[in-house]
Amino acid sequence: MQRLVIWLGAATVTVTIIVLMFCPAAWMAPLIEQQTGGRFTLGDAQGTIWRGSAFVGAAPSGFDPVTPLLPGRFAWRLSPTVLLGLVDATLENPDALAQPVQITGSWSDWQISPSTLRLPAERLAALGAPLNTIAPSGEMRLSWSGLQLARQGRQVDLTGSMRLDLDNVASRLSAIRPLGAYRLQMDWQGQTARLELKTKEGPLMLTGTGGLDGGRLHFSGRAEAAPEQEERLANLLNLLGQRRREGTSNYIALEFK
Repeated sequence: MQRLVIWLGAATVTVTIIVLMFCPAAWMAPLIEQQTGGRFTLGDAQGTIWRGSAFVGAAPSGFDPVTPLLPGRFAWRLSPTVLLGLVDATLENPDALAQPVQITGSWSDWQISPSTLRLPAERLAALGAPLNTIAPSGEMRLSWSGLQLARQGRQVDLTGSMRLDLDNVASRLSAIRPLGAYRLQMDWQGQTARLELKTKEGPLMLTGTGGLDGGRLHFSGRAEAAPEQEERLANLLNLLGQRRREGTSNYIALEFK
């Protein structure tokens, strides 16, 4: 009887190890959807959870296919030491990442190495309204110098600074191309982030400050046309928000609470 129990125990451990070693990468898609509130998923996942690749897309609704949001495929390598509580992973995508990203830490704390992620603005329309109406185009780059993540229960705290640069921005709602270039600075501390939006150049000027607190956005800013561009940008500005007047100039209030 004792031998039978030992044999069954050994067989169970062996089967468990085999299952873990060959877990298909497709099993990660539902996990990504759950962790992002159903916004993102993995498409055409190949390989295993230890070494595989997939593209990142908007989570499908109904029978709609997964729509890629980022260029290229993300390839990952995850060390089996994660089973012992030590995370050591590498994420690569030459089409989207300026350099490979290293993720190290434990089950509850992670450090993410610096990199830059290229984001094609055209694919943002896949996220739905109002982006599918504005139909933005241009060049987007999300950069960070190093991030610290820590799991607190079901939430993840983020510490570090991120910068989103938007260049050659345009919209199908305006004949002016480009509308401008902008920079959004994000300074994260736990579940909150301070936001600051600035215009680098262009006829459509956007400025404002705000923050993210527990996933809720609050932002106060303004959109206005450069001198002698008011008439050409009037239709687009009217779609962005409530028109106000300050002295002799008109502007659009950008308020999110």
